[in-house]
Formats: sequence, C-alpha cells, structure tokens
Amino acid sequence: MADTTHLEEQIAHLTRAVEELSDIVARQEGELAQATRRLAMLMEREATRDLDAGGTVPLADQRPPHW
Repeated sequence: MADTTHLEEQIAHLTRAVEELSDIVARQEGELAQATRRLAMLMEREATRDLDAGGTVPLADQRPPHW
C-alpha cells in the first residue's frame, strides 16, 4: 500500500513538472517566433536602406566564395 502511495505521489510530481515544462516551451516558442519575425523585418529594413544608399543587392544569405 505504501509503495502504491509513493508511486502515485511521484506520478503527480512528474505530471506537474511536465505541465510546467510544456508551458515554458510554449511560451519560448512564441518568443522565438516573435524574435524571428522582428529579425526578418530588421534585415529587410537594412537591405532597403543599403539599396537606397546606392549599395548592391545584399548577399547575406549566400556563403562567401572562399567557403
């Protein structure tokens, strides 16, 4: 009987920990998506600024020729 109670307590604690971690991961997923959108916006804004300043087409997504 005591073993069953101990196992039930462990399961309850583990269930709570999994739920808390799930909430944390979901929050971080939203934060990461937001940061990714902001980074893309900033990169686009900087590329536009470079073009307006007379620069060339940005090649930030391409590897340098020495790679």
